Amino acid sequence: MAENRASAYGEGVPCWIDAQLPDLAAGRRFYGELFGWTFEDQPAAYTATVWALKDGEPVAALAHKTDGRMPTVWTVYFATPDAKVLAGRIRAAGGQVVIPPTPVGGLGTAALATDPEGAVFALWQPESHPGFGRRHEPGSFAWVQLYARDTEAANTFYGELFYDALFGPDAEPDFGRAPVSEVFAAEMPPHLLVHFGVDDCEAALGTVNRLGGRVRVPPFDTSYGKVAVVSDNQGASFALLEP
Repeated sequence: MAENRASAYGEGVPCWIDAQLPDLAAGRRFYGELFGWTFEDQPAAYTATVWALKDGEPVAALAHKTDGRMPTVWTVYFATPDAKVLAGRIRAAGGQVVIPPTPVGGLGTAALATDPEGAVFALWQPESHPGFGRRHEPGSFAWVQLYARDTEAANTFYGELFYDALFGPDAEPDFGRAPVSEVFAAEMPPHLLVHFGVDDCEAALGTVNRLGGRVRVPPFDTSYGKVAVVSDNQGASFALLEP
């Protein structure tokens, strides 16, 4: 059952994800088969973008990457009531604002930022689009993990930005921090890794391989479930999470 989106996403709660892909049709085929998604084209204001739906509710967006120099990547959006104010706090805390707050056709206002170590994330100030219609279930967003070089510094940065979401009395965080070297080679840049829920991690890995994706990190156990890191058939990395 879909959550009450209007009240679900306080500041600092992951509320949306999108993938920038060179071939949108290939992305629809890959994720449609892997997660059982259907797709809905968006109006011209949200150019070359489709929404992915799970049981009729929005769970992600796939966007056509128009600049080949940009990475093929999944990006997580953190909710905020005021993207402009939060962008200023990010700068003051040592992060950077890569794309300043920009209205997106009445859906909301988006911005792109980095933390002090360069990990990229986005902000979403909702208007008509609150964010996920479903999450924390198979085929939808389940968790995001920051892989950082300095986890203490990361906890300070994100803890100050998103204190209530991470540490407040009603916090139910689905955003963790860990050292890069815990899972990846030491030279891997700091990054945020989007996790999708699956019922059976091994079965999902088989589907990823069959569809032309790659297993980057075989399944390993975490405090929040069994995780495997994969990439799609265009190179966008994400994780599978079996709770």
